[in-house]
Amino acid sequence: MTEDNAKFPPVDPVKAALTASCPRCGNGKLFDGFTKPKARCNSCGLDLSWIDAGDGPAIFVILLADLLVVGFAVWVELTYQPSMWLHILVFAPLGVALTLWLMRFLKALLIALQYKHNASQGVIDRG
Repeated sequence: MTEDNAKFPPVDPVKAALTASCPRCGNGKLFDGFTKPKARCNSCGLDLSWIDAGDGPAIFVILLADLLVVGFAVWVELTYQPSMWLHILVFAPLGVALTLWLMRFLKALLIALQYKHNASQGVIDRG
């Protein structure tokens, strides 16, 4: 990431992630589609080509969504003992919806945190 010299008030990374907006200005949309980052912010012109959230969002989604959905399904089974079709009817859509929302939110959050902390590719200094 190159040094950003533009003067904008700081944007809270969580707010930027919840609205999927530009981490610099907070106005432009971050994604072109569901989770594909735009090349440039249409509001402030920030070059977003440096963005690389990697596999971080996917790992967090797997851990969080599985914990919540499976934990809730086990609790419902032990407490109410509903039939299997009710589990499928309730927890399959819940798992899909939670996974999709978490993927978009966590990817936007990691991008906003990369911007806030000026994170870039690591290099080895063999001076």
